[in-house]
Amino acid sequence: MHYPYQLKSFEAYQAAYEKSVQDPETFWAEIAEHFLWKKKWDKVLEWNFKEPRVKWFQGGKLNITENCLDRHQAALGDQPALIWEPNDPEAGHRILTYGELLFKVMQFANVLRNNGVKKGDRVCIYMGMIPELAIAILACARIGAIHSVIFAGFSAQSIADRIQDAQASMVITSDGAYRGNKIIPLKAVVDDAMVGCPSVKNIIVYTHTRLPVSMIKGRDLWWEDEIRKVEKQGNPFLQAEEMDAEDLLFILYTSGSTGKPKGVVHTCAGYMVWANYSFVNVFQYQPGQVHFCTADAGWITGHSYIIYGPLSAGATTLMFEGIPTYPDAGRFWEIIQKFGVDILYTAPTAIRSLMGFGEGPVHGKKMDSLKVLGTVGEPINSEAWHWYDQHIGKHQCPIVDTWWQTETGGVMISNLAGVTPSKPTYATYPLPGVQPLLVDEHGREIEGNGVSGNLCIRFPWPGMLRTTYGDHERCRQAYFSTYADLYFTGDGCLRDEEGMYRITGRVDDVLNVSGHRIGTAEVENAINMHSGVVESAVVGYPHDIKGQGIYAFVIFNGFHENESLTRQDVLQTVTRVIGAIAKPDKIQFVAGLPKTRSGKIMRRILRKIAEGETTNLGDTSTLLDPGVVEAIMEGRIS
Repeated sequence: MHYPYQLKSFEAYQAAYEKSVQDPETFWAEIAEHFLWKKKWDKVLEWNFKEPRVKWFQGGKLNITENCLDRHQAALGDQPALIWEPNDPEAGHRILTYGELLFKVMQFANVLRNNGVKKGDRVCIYMGMIPELAIAILACARIGAIHSVIFAGFSAQSIADRIQDAQASMVITSDGAYRGNKIIPLKAVVDDAMVGCPSVKNIIVYTHTRLPVSMIKGRDLWWEDEIRKVEKQGNPFLQAEEMDAEDLLFILYTSGSTGKPKGVVHTCAGYMVWANYSFVNVFQYQPGQVHFCTADAGWITGHSYIIYGPLSAGATTLMFEGIPTYPDAGRFWEIIQKFGVDILYTAPTAIRSLMGFGEGPVHGKKMDSLKVLGTVGEPINSEAWHWYDQHIGKHQCPIVDTWWQTETGGVMISNLAGVTPSKPTYATYPLPGVQPLLVDEHGREIEGNGVSGNLCIRFPWPGMLRTTYGDHERCRQAYFSTYADLYFTGDGCLRDEEGMYRITGRVDDVLNVSGHRIGTAEVENAINMHSGVVESAVVGYPHDIKGQGIYAFVIFNGFHENESLTRQDVLQTVTRVIGAIAKPDKIQFVAGLPKTRSGKIMRRILRKIAEGETTNLGDTSTLLDPGVVEAIMEGRIS
């Protein structure tokens, strides 16, 4: 596979960037020419950020799976498309070539068709990191069904919320999932979620862990039985559904600053072009290399850089079922040695966690195949960056520090590996097509270098979200209403003297815990569901491993004999409502919360207390009861 649009020098990057700003339509039309279209577009771009309305490659017809699979068959049919490494290192890995993956995707697409799934239907996928997850995603895309992948750590309540919002007609899951030394009973969690989800007609269950499961007649189907039916029908060849450029490809739910998750919508053509372009350029992918992204496909990183980006580029993508510390903290390094991994893309949380084990687990591992290292999900701190550079990259591998979001579809600001300058802890420069700017709280642009402000984007890029599913007004409110005619990222940012960007963290009520965005309102809602809780307020605080930890201040009015036990009860409630991922790290029981006379909780003060700041709390004169602050400070959990 040849990438004529891969930028090979800083000068080439600067020229491409300049063209993408001066003449974006010609720029993206030339990139899009390198893909497989059933019909070319009539109009490259139509947009305004007021409504908001964004349309790319209007009138174009295509199917993303033909671009990820079919078009590679002649040249790459026998090449590995997907390498799967299981949770248990003794269990034996699997390799699917491009030919095998296409065959399995068509097989399962036929299963979906046989069970009444058609173009435009929503399908929820709740699976561990196994090849069948990728197969299910691609099979949905092949027939034009809209997939919504739910991270396999979410609770039954979280699944039900997402199914109800999307009105999904089918759920695809497996009996269970392996995660370190745990087995997660996925099908049982789905069964709990089904109460109150009348839109679901069928659940397809793949056998993976052999956990006993309840199969309900008329609703639940075994994946293997359905595949056998397709085999009996003969040749599974299935023509890819013709999709409009702006047809929905997937919905991915993300936490917001209100309690209810919002379904971010990505469409077929623009997302494909962006995922591919950013993959090929940021990682400087070369044909034949093995790309190992350690993310879960339940998040956008897995969508864009395990599945759609690499496969559309004819790459070999590695999918790992387990966790970095099982059976020991050398697992990533063993996988790199075993498969000769060229590119490693992981989260700063994982790096910080592995740093804690020292150099022992790295010692003796042969990792000279590595060419590029990357980080994703949160800003990386200097110590972790240098450890990664020294012990994993041996000072030989550029580190791409990528900033982007579920809503952006792919990397927005990052150095291009070995091509553009890097700087520890900086995402550096925007990709071609991305026009960032910094604004103050009044929306006035902050010009020049050596400044900081709120990060916005002033012009559309192909991979951006189009709406929030079923609620376009929420999309407008969340992203386009804070500052007129700008996409607001919710992040604070610094631009240094050389014009390089460094993300400084969220400026809204969203936490970034281990690279996962969690809305404070969502956690508060879950805590408040505990029968003894009167009210709660949640803030973030610096955490050595996770980047940000969750600190909860809770007014408790129930039976409260044992504080430690009550704390466990509250944590159990959060796990039940959202999932273990949202559990607070610290819960402080308080008699009251700092509120203004109008009843607004002053989270600014709570944030400072959580961070250990006790002297400079700012103006507290507007508080209804300033004495509350003293009491909270005294009870602070260090």
